[in-house]
Amino acid sequence: MAGPDTRDDDALIEGLRAGDTGVFETLIRTYGTRLISVARRILNNDEDAREAVHEAFISAFRARQQFSGDSRLSTWLHRIVVNQALMKLRSKRRRPEDSIDDLVPRFLEDGRHAERFVSWDEPVDVALSRKETAAFVRAAIDRLPESYRTVLLLRDIEGLSNREAAEALDTTESAVKIRLHRARMALRALLAPEMGAVRT
Repeated sequence: MAGPDTRDDDALIEGLRAGDTGVFETLIRTYGTRLISVARRILNNDEDAREAVHEAFISAFRARQQFSGDSRLSTWLHRIVVNQALMKLRSKRRRPEDSIDDLVPRFLEDGRHAERFVSWDEPVDVALSRKETAAFVRAAIDRLPESYRTVLLLRDIEGLSNREAAEALDTTESAVKIRLHRARMALRALLAPEMGAVRT
């Protein structure tokens, strides 16, 4: 996540550690909009996203003395928001999610895909950043079952490692890898019509 340069970071960190409420307001103005976008991707709901960011800023202020300075201030805030959004996601009662099996590509008995797709190797975050593809890529991601959508967002868009995603989701790295692989397969299948899939 882009943010102020290092000198600005140093000034904000110093003020934050001192408990300067003016600096806290500056952080909200500087990072608030982008952090709401992060939370919205995970929660898929504007109101929940705003609540998560509000709670994340409160947590950040309370934990300000724990910030070691090993990473950018924006990175630290980003992690807090992701964790807050995931906690909110877990706390909400949700109906059992649909199976991803209906979304992943089908295979023939000889192991070949039942459908032949055009090559699509563009990373998800790049496809989301392009105006001509962002809308249908976002819509396709939203169709993924929640546990798969969340792993895809954390790994391919928020940039977490397998270990970090596993810790955030309270699961194993192996589970993250499996869900990520199946989520990517399903996303490719969902995007195939837009990318010009050729049916055999």
